[in-house]
Amino acid sequence: MISRRLLRIKVLHILYAYFNSNDEGINKYEKDLFFSIEKSHDLYHLFFLLLLDVKEYAQNKIDRAKTKRVPTQEDLNPSLKFTENRIIKQLNSSNRLFKYIDEKKLNWVNHPELIKKLYQDLIDSELYAKYMESETDSYNADKEFIISFLSEFLVDNDDLYQILEESSIFWNDDIEFVLSMNIKTIQKAKSSNIDINLFQLFKNEEDKDFVKKLFRMVILNHKENADLIQSHIKNWDVDRIAQLDLLVLEMAVTEIIQFTSIPVKVSFNEYIELVKFYSTDRSNAFVNGVLDKIIHKLKEEGKVKKAGRGLME
Repeated sequence: MISRRLLRIKVLHILYAYFNSNDEGINKYEKDLFFSIEKSHDLYHLFFLLLLDVKEYAQNKIDRAKTKRVPTQEDLNPSLKFTENRIIKQLNSSNRLFKYIDEKKLNWVNHPELIKKLYQDLIDSELYAKYMESETDSYNADKEFIISFLSEFLVDNDDLYQILEESSIFWNDDIEFVLSMNIKTIQKAKSSNIDINLFQLFKNEEDKDFVKKLFRMVILNHKENADLIQSHIKNWDVDRIAQLDLLVLEMAVTEIIQFTSIPVKVSFNEYIELVKFYSTDRSNAFVNGVLDKIIHKLKEEGKVKKAGRGLME
């Protein structure tokens, strides 16, 4: 499932494109929004496939070593701990994973150097040495090793980032968020299952409706919310305020007013984190201060209405 935070980021991207174009057709941009979300789901599957390709590269090296004219004892009796990793075997048994990959025609076939480098970096690492030398042979040990591989070798990998940025404009800001989904998937894996339980595109219909409603309501309430924000930024240098910061504020105000089941504190914190990801410390202070004042004003006017257990303030 795509996290709500990444969904908000996707909405922000498409709204930015919408408000900076001359095309006022909402439907086109709404299609782009859902396409970009699907691309994140593609990336989620691609990361698992990359892990399997690294394993396959390792297996091929083992097989080739055995066919040497004069193989060593290590060539003939290699450690199979990595290639027989239980998590990897579960992923290899996932019909759902390979069905998705086949249907979307996803692969790393054009990037053999990336796979080779990832393998070499892995076997040269302290992580790999400790794993291979450890006497602990358990499902949990295999799981922790794969989680470490995903978090240490794919996050901040310049070669990987460059390939993904060249492959799709929709992946520029996705890598860290999507990898967190891969890691959560592995964390939830169980030894009693034949394969890995992969995340769906959306957690439920509520998440899908959230994206669509947030996108549309920001556009439909743009004038009203923009005026509200303008009335609270009189002490700021308007010419120096980034358009992205104003758009984040519009999204936050829209969510706080329109989504009665989402606590105000959750919305506030999410958009503060979002602006941290994209903007400067000055932007963070700006959005924090202005949004706090706007929320206070909306509550005074009775425009913040939350329903559900634990949501009433």
